[in-house]
Amino acid sequence: MKTLLKGGTLVDDAGEYRQDLLIAQGKIVRRAPQIEADESMGIIDARELLVMPGGVDVHTHFNIDVGIAQSCDDFFAGTRAAACGGTTTIVDHMGFGPPGCSLHHQLEKYHRDAAEAVIDYSFHGVIQHVNPQILEEIAPMVQQEGISSFKFYLTYDYMLQDEDVLNVLQRLNEAGALATVHPENDAAIRWRRRQFQQQGKTAPIWHAHSRPLACEAEAISRTINLARLADNAPLYIVHLSNGLGLDYVRMARQSGQPVWAETCPQYLLLDSSRYLLPDGLKYILSPPLRPHSELDKLWVGIAEGAIATLATDHCNFPYRQRQQMAAGNFTRCPNGMPGVENRLALLFSEGVMKGRISRSRFVSLTSTMPAKLFGLWPEKGSLLPGADADLVLFDPRRQQIVHHADLHDNGDYTPYEGFCCQGWPAITLSRGEVVCREGRFTGQAGHGRFISRKPFVTGSHL
Repeated sequence: MKTLLKGGTLVDDAGEYRQDLLIAQGKIVRRAPQIEADESMGIIDARELLVMPGGVDVHTHFNIDVGIAQSCDDFFAGTRAAACGGTTTIVDHMGFGPPGCSLHHQLEKYHRDAAEAVIDYSFHGVIQHVNPQILEEIAPMVQQEGISSFKFYLTYDYMLQDEDVLNVLQRLNEAGALATVHPENDAAIRWRRRQFQQQGKTAPIWHAHSRPLACEAEAISRTINLARLADNAPLYIVHLSNGLGLDYVRMARQSGQPVWAETCPQYLLLDSSRYLLPDGLKYILSPPLRPHSELDKLWVGIAEGAIATLATDHCNFPYRQRQQMAAGNFTRCPNGMPGVENRLALLFSEGVMKGRISRSRFVSLTSTMPAKLFGLWPEKGSLLPGADADLVLFDPRRQQIVHHADLHDNGDYTPYEGFCCQGWPAITLSRGEVVCREGRFTGQAGHGRFISRKPFVTGSHL
């Protein structure tokens, strides 16, 4: 069965086109100003809709066990929510495994976990300790398993010390993998948390004070310098939340260093005043929400191109669970927030409709650049013939208020409750199949495929 999208405005990272688009066997096969329909084609009326590459969210945490709790969204619920928000591919950050486990241990587990995904997916490797055996596993993971990015942490129980970071950066660079880092200064965080606990300062606002932006910015600067020492290894900064860290990224990029930064909707739209609300536990995540003055600095980075991608860091722990576990102490609350379903609508409304970015820049941030950086392009993030027919048909006229009751995750709240969005996804197609139409999920468990990603290569396409 062929599918013809008629009368829409195609939007990719390079421009806009009044063209029809023809799909066959899950692929885009033709684009033209006018394609005549025949009896072999199903027709989707795309008049007054924007036809864009489906979203690529390269930072999710589905089914993750964080030691004290497990997130409520498995790969079925998480990818269902993603699909209903216009995202058609995710790259999930694998959680830590048992002490001393191999890299393949978590990969095998996550392959099992993701069997019911409804859209295409891949994984980032996770490096929780370093020894010769771990370093030797990296190249086969890239070349044979299609895992071309790996994450390490500068905080939490499995944080890496600087010497291990150098060894990892060098080996990833040699293997054709992109290093991604969670950058926060662990010693400073532990020091401040200990002081606050001794003083009885355990309300949600003290979570933000325990992880000030200087902790994040210092770790960003340090990792950038370590990457330079490690033969200029390519580096990707996850969930950037503040302007000082962005300045360090700018300086590195201006000197020609291969460094890219990701931010998330929560750091563009929410601020630390949320921690003062009666339900402040809903907003416990790391890095925390920042003072309102930081939001505009990130929007400037979005507009000028210093920030390369918009992901979500979706990690869903229900509010009810947070309350029970925290019992008045933020240090006992699991970290993370939901958001995978609202990413496209929020950025379109706050970015495109408010004149901060163009529609093509929107596509670059949410789809094309993530696909290019993480070895998915041009099959993903593209409207070129031959690309997978992963598409979102977006209605820029539709005004929609975000209510969790309308969403498709397994949680009990959204941090964006009550946000009014101008523009909303109308139809999502995954490899040519409609998986969501007007807010109703129409996909099926197991439709998603694991994507073996290409090795990372720095080049003009970035």
